[in-house]
Amino acid sequence: MSPDILIALVTFCVVSTVTPGPNNMMLLSSGATFGFRRTVPHMLGISLGCVIMVLLLGFGLSGLIARVPWLYTVLHIVSTAYLLYLSWRIATSAGVGAPSARARPLRFVDAAAFQWVNPKAWAMTLGATTSFARPDHLTIDVWIVAMVLAAFGLPCIALWAGGGTVVRRLLTRPGALRAFNVGMAALLVASLIPGLVELAQRA
Repeated sequence: MSPDILIALVTFCVVSTVTPGPNNMMLLSSGATFGFRRTVPHMLGISLGCVIMVLLLGFGLSGLIARVPWLYTVLHIVSTAYLLYLSWRIATSAGVGAPSARARPLRFVDAAAFQWVNPKAWAMTLGATTSFARPDHLTIDVWIVAMVLAAFGLPCIALWAGGGTVVRRLLTRPGALRAFNVGMAALLVASLIPGLVELAQRA
């Protein structure tokens, strides 16, 4: 992979991971509710989940989706339903230091698995593999895309969790934190609108 293509790939990964989306809205809320340290497994799960997606898509799954396009529609429906559930979970979070069993950050495995029902993760990983993995150098290029995404994506999403910890210091009252989480849940729902519009256009 030439240096100019590598620079373009790095730019793509930074822009894709640092901009708002379901992952970053959830990290912002988790950082505010649970703090940065307890949100680290969530961040690592996102990073690993996206790397696995790049590898699987780069080595054949994207071809299956092209041959069976209704799979993409099914993915959209399932992911929307799951994201609505997560929005409800964020909105009903009990807050910092609450004893409720629901009040825990997303676990590593949960965060990794979540990428498979995250429309932005699908768009990002599909875009990266199809744009930067050359067919005649597929094996090495797919690995390069995966490693660049991990190396530059993790610091970008960490900014959102860190931002949540800043917000956490400002939200000392439980009512204020609850209002913040409801707002984050509303933003997460709003992030689904473009996908829903696309789904309607496909119907």
